Amino acid sequence: MMATVGSVARILGPRGLMPNPKLGTVTSDLSSILKELQGGRIEFRNDKTGNIHAGVGKASFSEEQLLDNLKSFAESVLACKPAHIKGEFVKSAAISSTMGPGYRIEPKAVEALVGTSY
Repeated sequence: MMATVGSVARILGPRGLMPNPKLGTVTSDLSSILKELQGGRIEFRNDKTGNIHAGVGKASFSEEQLLDNLKSFAESVLACKPAHIKGEFVKSAAISSTMGPGYRIEPKAVEALVGTSY
């Protein structure tokens, strides 16, 4: 399967969009991937400056659904904190719509949402 993607590798590779079997973006088991994606699998990567970008909802979601998604995202990010890092792991946070203004969130509010201190 990777051989068929090789023709566009020069375009996708430098952008960080190349499919990777380790990340689960290339698989032959469609049923398990579909279940994970429909169940709310969260994928995120940080960019060169340490910022994390991820979608947590759509305009059609209710407030409860958005809050649940934000909580799940915050839990998964905070769970990735390496043990050797001391001090603040999240230095700042912001939320915005796709084309709207961003609103800053206090990092302590993110930890309070999750319910634990990292």
